[in-house]
Amino acid sequence: MARTYDIVVYGATGYTGRLVAQYLATTYAGSGLKWAMAGRSAAKLAEVRDLIGAPADTPLVVADSEDRASLSALAQSTSALVTTVGPYQLYGTEVLGACVAAGTHYADLCGEPVWMRQMIDRYDAEAKASGARIAFSSGYDSIPFDLGVLMLQTEAKARFGSAAPRVKCRVRGMQGGVSGGTAASLKASLAAIAKEPALGRIMASPFGLTPGFTGPDQPAADRPMFDEATGQWAAPFVMAIINTKNVHRTNQLLGHPYGADFVYDEMVLTGPGDQGKAVANYLAKTPMIGTPNDPLPGEGPTPEQRANGFYDLLFIGEWPDGRVLRYGVKGRYDPGYGSTSRMIAETGIGLTESDAPGGIGTPGSILGAALVKRLQDHAEITFAVED
Repeated sequence: MARTYDIVVYGATGYTGRLVAQYLATTYAGSGLKWAMAGRSAAKLAEVRDLIGAPADTPLVVADSEDRASLSALAQSTSALVTTVGPYQLYGTEVLGACVAAGTHYADLCGEPVWMRQMIDRYDAEAKASGARIAFSSGYDSIPFDLGVLMLQTEAKARFGSAAPRVKCRVRGMQGGVSGGTAASLKASLAAIAKEPALGRIMASPFGLTPGFTGPDQPAADRPMFDEATGQWAAPFVMAIINTKNVHRTNQLLGHPYGADFVYDEMVLTGPGDQGKAVANYLAKTPMIGTPNDPLPGEGPTPEQRANGFYDLLFIGEWPDGRVLRYGVKGRYDPGYGSTSRMIAETGIGLTESDAPGGIGTPGSILGAALVKRLQDHAEITFAVED
């Protein structure tokens, strides 16, 4: 099937979608990349196109998540679709289904594990048959974490001949804001579980996205603790509930190169001594999202906040005999939006260039080191061993 576009940004009039479109317009100007902006309103798409400085001839495609015919036409028009239209459990099922049916590659920013597991059960076999490469969680949740573990384990095998059976991720630093879309996704997830409590088992299990496989008990990482590996106090990390699931899914899909007994957790470092302990206790008791002060959909960090944001992640691989390997992933810009918009755009382009088979995977299992290179070359994210 001939495709009109290489990549289409669906939801280009929303907060994050606009950033993705702006990144493509700026980074890939004159590159020959055929891309388009899609959304429900032609007038709003044109307004955003002009606002972000995209060329006047940038194609605009009208499609609505409640109109199957428009979604089918959209999916058939492009090699890859990146969608920022969430909550995905409310607006994403028909979009994903259209891409799977058309053999169109797909990337989203989903941090909704219950919906993701439902889609794996429903569409994985069909995606394998159609050749559609499906990459959920193609932003800050969970690319830096998924790829950080993947690259640490690649280095571990090169240096020591074996993967690390235990990996700890410690967030050393992070600065950035939350958008209304992220808050809406959390509220939708909680509402779904309240309506059907059995879904809570998927949310609670680190292996909620690995159907047919359950590994060893994993660290709870749900309360402050002193982290011997770094000499600092650590607090629970709000994104661990989705990131850990994606890391274990990558391990499963690649044939368990990290081992079937792999153990992984994520926490936020808060510093040494009494001050570090106090900060860890504060973070553990203070919700960062899901409060009455959450931003509304369409709201998010200012341009200055996005530009001044950053993140610094440390991965520590440990072996029973005392060997240790440390690996760092650092990103410029606000993690959830400034950096995320770059990550999903590069994932979408990478999906069109990959020769991986179809199916519902992860950025790590589908693209792996090729995506690491794209992110280092274009998105100002670094991956490096720390000796």
